[in-house]
Amino acid sequence: MVRSIIITLLFLTNLSYASTVGDTTIIKKHLKVLTKTSTFRNHNNINQLNKTAGYIRSVFTLYSKNVSYQEFKVSGLTYKNIIASFGMENTQRIIIGAHYDVCGQQQGADDNATGITGLLELARMLKGEKLKYHVDLVAYSLEEPPYFRTQNMGSYVHAKSLADAKAQVYGMISLEMIGYFRDEKNSQSYPVETMASVYGTTGDFITLVKKDANAGKFTDTFCNAFKLTKTIKTEIFSGPPSLPGIDFSDHLNYWKFGFSAFMISDTAFYRNKNYHSSSDTIETLDLKRMGKVIDGIYKVLISF
Repeated sequence: MVRSIIITLLFLTNLSYASTVGDTTIIKKHLKVLTKTSTFRNHNNINQLNKTAGYIRSVFTLYSKNVSYQEFKVSGLTYKNIIASFGMENTQRIIIGAHYDVCGQQQGADDNATGITGLLELARMLKGEKLKYHVDLVAYSLEEPPYFRTQNMGSYVHAKSLADAKAQVYGMISLEMIGYFRDEKNSQSYPVETMASVYGTTGDFITLVKKDANAGKFTDTFCNAFKLTKTIKTEIFSGPPSLPGIDFSDHLNYWKFGFSAFMISDTAFYRNKNYHSSSDTIETLDLKRMGKVIDGIYKVLISF
């Protein structure tokens, strides 16, 4: 494990920092390190979670001088969020977050190694960019059961810390499963059957998921700007939090503190039948389209 991390870091260090396109070779290397482990990165395996946190931190430090752990205790154990900051000369901030833990005994390639890899690639692409906002990339622990919807979620800890500090937060984006795409008809389902007539039954798009009312200026502006980049086929879903799936990730905790937040997702179990199972592996992912999702986020960030 340690040797593979060193090899990967040497590879990343030798890359041109000028590259601003999601690179599928780098994406695959990150996914392999995150998923090909002897134990699974769930809440019971604190040592594996710490190794994963260490890897995320080591990659972040290649691209940002401002990287830190946010530690919190649950049942006597210490868990870690990892934060990489860019554009710190600015006051208003944008949070882009993803969780690195998995549910149970599985690799969790799409859920959510893809989201974490999105953060790592964004760190590479943002290095040296002149930004108009303070951008924090945050990797969370403890998103999955048994801690989902509790104050023990890493994203709850982070969102609360921002609220307590009265930080000026423009908005937050949750990256939750961004690598699974299909071109076959009937590969996409929905919480409400009538949605199929609007969005189709082919799982070949990325979704921007937001509340149907009071989504906030940031969410509305970012979603519209992302779709206009045309980097990848995009649909914007909106609905009440009661609609199953609308709040199934870390953005729900930012809503609790009044921040404008939304989720970028391949729709999880509505498309990816490997959800929370041992078949959620790298081989099932579409790395090219995943890279395009990351490209879209980057383009919006630098255009704000």
